[in-house]
Amino acid sequence: MMQPLWVFGYGSLIWDQGFPVAEAQVARLTDWHRSFCMRSIHHRGTPDRMGLVLALDRAAGAFCDGVAFRVSAGAEEQTLAALRARELISSAYREEWLPVLTRDGRDLTALTYVIDPDHDQYCGGLSLIDQAGIIAQAVGGRGTNRAYLQQTAAHLAKLGIADQDLDQLVIMVQSQSD
Repeated sequence: MMQPLWVFGYGSLIWDQGFPVAEAQVARLTDWHRSFCMRSIHHRGTPDRMGLVLALDRAAGAFCDGVAFRVSAGAEEQTLAALRARELISSAYREEWLPVLTRDGRDLTALTYVIDPDHDQYCGGLSLIDQAGIIAQAVGGRGTNRAYLQQTAAHLAKLGIADQDLDQLVIMVQSQSD
């Protein structure tokens, strides 16, 4: 029997897991931060008009609050295959097993997708103004970049997870469509 498979979601996995979930817990990952630091050429943009998606960028002393999902027993192998097809589509993400701490005090090791800072889709350090301009315009195979931002921000708020950059980006992107 496999040990429970935990997956850490910090972006679209929070609201669109695509796998059967037995348990979900708000959790914190330390020394990483959520950032629109990955150019999207598939899901939220195209090679000609790249969008931006969230990734975890390493940053000592930082943290990212997200959700640890325990995959339903028996669905581990199919979940790994589906996640790898979705998240590793361009190899800009790296798959890592990282420690997370749940709000209820459990230390878990969760499958986590983090940015490869050496990949050419990495774009850390963009200003919020630049991010908003890209997000407002981009569309990819899974929809608009704007919807991705709005869905993620709304679900974080619903879970009581504060992310000032995402909240600011929602306002900035909205103002570009008014």
